[in-house]
Amino acid sequence: VANKGSLTVALDITLTESLENEGIARELVNQIQKIRKERDFKVTDRISVDLEENTLVKNAITQFSDYICGEILADKIVLNNLIDTTSLIEINDLSLKIIVQPLN
Repeated sequence: VANKGSLTVALDITLTESLENEGIARELVNQIQKIRKERDFKVTDRISVDLEENTLVKNAITQFSDYICGEILADKIVLNNLIDTTSLIEINDLSLKIIVQPLN
């Protein structure tokens, strides 16, 4: 709470589960967009994404899958525990294996 003259402002800084999921979703979009850029994908290239399964990421993808897929141009994101790759992304200090491929 802050006061200045007759003006008072109060902020609720509580992080809800929904806000945390939105942050994870936005960071996931950011990380995948970096991969698209590094691999010289065209802006219009559609992609497939396989991501190592994790409870925090799963909740975010469940809640924000339309947003994520729309931003990264993917039909869906597949969560999988058996990803065989060395490609990693960092989400909230968590390293996750990921495969990003263009759709043919």
